[in-house]
Amino acid sequence: MKNTKPLFIDKSEILNWAISIISGIGVSEISASTIASSLIKTSLWGIDSHGIERIPHYLNRYETGSINKHPYISFTKTAEGTGQIDGDDGHGILILNEATKYAIKLAKKAGIGAIGVQNSSHCGAIGLYTREMAKQGMVGIAFTHSDSLVVPFGGKKAFFGTNPISIAFPTANDEEPICLDMATSITPWNYIMNAKRENKNVPKGYGLDINGNDTEIASDIVAVQPMANYKGYAMAFLIDMLCGPLNGMAFGPHITPMYQNLNDKRKLGSLVITIDPDKFGGREYLRAMGSQMIEQIKSQGNNILFPGQPEYIKKKERLKTGIPVSESLKLEFEKWSQKLDVKSPKYINSN
Repeated sequence: MKNTKPLFIDKSEILNWAISIISGIGVSEISASTIASSLIKTSLWGIDSHGIERIPHYLNRYETGSINKHPYISFTKTAEGTGQIDGDDGHGILILNEATKYAIKLAKKAGIGAIGVQNSSHCGAIGLYTREMAKQGMVGIAFTHSDSLVVPFGGKKAFFGTNPISIAFPTANDEEPICLDMATSITPWNYIMNAKRENKNVPKGYGLDINGNDTEIASDIVAVQPMANYKGYAMAFLIDMLCGPLNGMAFGPHITPMYQNLNDKRKLGSLVITIDPDKFGGREYLRAMGSQMIEQIKSQGNNILFPGQPEYIKKKERLKTGIPVSESLKLEFEKWSQKLDVKSPKYINSN
């Protein structure tokens, strides 16, 4: 009988393998390390839709050349608090990391740093970048967009992407930042892709088939619903404007699909904003009030968590148990290991 016990993988094990496999396809070891550590951090948070499960997809796009292995990521300062980054079709994680660094640098001088991004690709979980800003005592805001995956409210056919938003605030005593990181769709599209690969059903009301009918069968889903009906649709509309047209990029149906046309570059845009609280009410005051808000909101009930806390709880758990790996993902990891002559990672069997 086939072993159906869940598999887990230790953080260090998957980090070493991921760096080896990404550099094995021709990416510099420094870039591979940045990408791998970001994906593992995301998986530790329990955001499996944007974590290590995306490694095979990125390798596919690197192989076809639709993600530039050696991009020249250029920055142009356009005003005291604004700038533009051209990602040269490189990996979105590398590009957004650069955008974050420049946004923080500008904010320290001008009070705010707003960086527009063009010619990017999938950048992973955008909470990676806002949390980094918050850990440096700043307020972090980030938006990105994607190809048509979500139906407009009242529609039957996908138009906008999942178009996420993230906002993060610092807290006192080096606590984890307060962080919102959410798609404007009812669920991230990568959640649907994971369900397709594992041949699982999804909750009713999440997805629509090619005829615009609701379906729970992941393999039949071609589009998902917006979050909170009209509100999620309206947010997706405006985020697409901030990421696409504002940066000279396309929107919704004019963007290269993530999982189709793998030879075509994505040409995505993003917007990263850093605010220095010292230019407003004060950094230390903001940190203290963030922690005070957490303390007071938790006094309202035993089960109340602050934004971002579910991820931090999951991180503590997975640092002990390891990151879960499905059998289908394990097979993909093994396929790429053989193809690039990299030693396959070792797994931990559950009890």
